[in-house]
Amino acid sequence: MSPGTGARTLNDVTDARSVPSTGSAGTAGPVVFLGDSLTEAGAWQEHFPDLDIVNAGRSGDTTADVQDRLHEVIERRPSVVVVMVGTNDFGLRATVEQVVRGTENILWTLHHALPDTRILVTSVLPRERERSEWIKQVNIHVRQFAPTVKAEFVDLWPQVAEDDGELSPRYTRDRLHLNEAGYAAWADALRPYLSA
Repeated sequence: MSPGTGARTLNDVTDARSVPSTGSAGTAGPVVFLGDSLTEAGAWQEHFPDLDIVNAGRSGDTTADVQDRLHEVIERRPSVVVVMVGTNDFGLRATVEQVVRGTENILWTLHHALPDTRILVTSVLPRERERSEWIKQVNIHVRQFAPTVKAEFVDLWPQVAEDDGELSPRYTRDRLHLNEAGYAAWADALRPYLSA
């Protein structure tokens, strides 16, 4: 288990077939949270104590890094995958098109490898206002693409963004990473999807 989170990580299990997966009633596997450090730092098991959570967030991951380790998620046969990626791509000066393509590749791979798994893709969170237009463009494209792979788009922007497109200071300590209130807002946005 990850220290302090109560959730397992992908590294906690070397062979997913050898560990019984409880999942929620009537499902085949856990709920996997997949992404970068924003995902990794979330105390998802505390927010969703009735679900079997696997935190597959990894600090520094770009969309390409997440794509490279999708086999670890696919092996788990999750009932739900919650995807939030893209912010680190912008840190490496990726274009909107590159971030969109990377996110689409992840969603396409998950859908085709796990056709019975529910896929939730959350919007890229706002950061500093200088990147807000790029992030908005990514979110528009991902929202449009999601239904083509039967993924559901969860828009976090209304909950956490200021009018100028910057991450609200109520939810961050550094205009990038979330504080406890930010994670609570994210969990609240996901709750209707994960309780359905």
